[in-house]
Amino acid sequence: MEIELGRGRKVRRAYGFDEIALVQSLKTIDPEDVDTSIEIGGLKIKAPIIASAMDSVVDPNTAALMSECGGVGVLNLQGVQTRYEDPDSILEKIAAASREEYVTLMQSIYTEAVKPALIQKRIKQIKDRKAVAAVSVTPQSAEEYGPIALKAGADMIVIQATVVSTIHKSKNFKTLDLEKFCKDIKIPVIVGNCVTYEVALSLMETGVAAILVGIGPGAACTSRGVLGIGVPMASSVADCAGARDAYFKKSGRYVSVVADGGMVVGGDICKAIACGADAVMIGSPLAKAKEAPGRGFHWGMATPNATLPRGTRIKVGTIGSLKEILSGPAKFDDGSQNFIGALKTSMGTLGAETIKEMQNIEIVIAPSLLTEGKVFQKAQQLGMYK
Repeated sequence: MEIELGRGRKVRRAYGFDEIALVQSLKTIDPEDVDTSIEIGGLKIKAPIIASAMDSVVDPNTAALMSECGGVGVLNLQGVQTRYEDPDSILEKIAAASREEYVTLMQSIYTEAVKPALIQKRIKQIKDRKAVAAVSVTPQSAEEYGPIALKAGADMIVIQATVVSTIHKSKNFKTLDLEKFCKDIKIPVIVGNCVTYEVALSLMETGVAAILVGIGPGAACTSRGVLGIGVPMASSVADCAGARDAYFKKSGRYVSVVADGGMVVGGDICKAIACGADAVMIGSPLAKAKEAPGRGFHWGMATPNATLPRGTRIKVGTIGSLKEILSGPAKFDDGSQNFIGALKTSMGTLGAETIKEMQNIEIVIAPSLLTEGKVFQKAQQLGMYK
């Protein structure tokens, strides 16, 4: 439904996860009997949770741990892991920096050149643990680093920027031919980010295995404030899922939708999938793991930008192991741990046996969902209000 913003300018309402609720169906299922597995480009994944390609979240160790827990961790091939032989000393500097100095420090740290030998080394470290080696590059660097990653044994490549489109003009960089890249690289390619039906559909037509949906909802991202760009996640995921379904009906090829950012607790992940996502990509919730390389801090991928930083460093603290955050047992009552258990319980309660059935659960607009009856939690800063 269109709303008049001003004379001659109509807009539509968009919704975030906090504004919607999932509705029970006629049946329920034992949570242990539901199937949370998905497939992206022929790669089977037991749990639909992908760790963001952020230096505070994924290093070779956490990538391997994500695989052990059933998910996938994406390593940033243009981060500290591939710029420095000893990334731990660099990560210590970032964690120790004051609020006043961290932006200039980060800008300085990320001017160090990416080293192809380190790309190969980090991927080997992941593969040596029998884990899925998923890696991330920017569109401008995909043709340079993609073949190196492929030769090193990468299983999946994520091409990621604030926004990605199939029509890009630049006098400074060669435009990536995404269709050709997908054909040549011969492993699943995920591309993003986008938030609209039209852009999602155009990206799917290039041959990608999945798209990332979300602009600016991440905890450490400041793109919405700096650039004013973004669409609330519930609406953007639903729009892009609609594009996926239309493309599948037309072509017979299924392209997965990955909701990227804006999810903090288990309920957010459940809502993202109910809105149509096949999987989710999260950063800050996993940065709270004791194994996370951020040492209790988390920062956005565009934080080190030399001219216009679009991310900040936030303190997230440490709440437990990566395994506890992903699959429990939970030691907190606020939904910050046991995401897989939360998803299974939600699916069972709603009567969804598979991810595909979860995508068809009834959804209502519910502005009071997080406040109704929660006066004591809010006053005492307990549970949902910690």
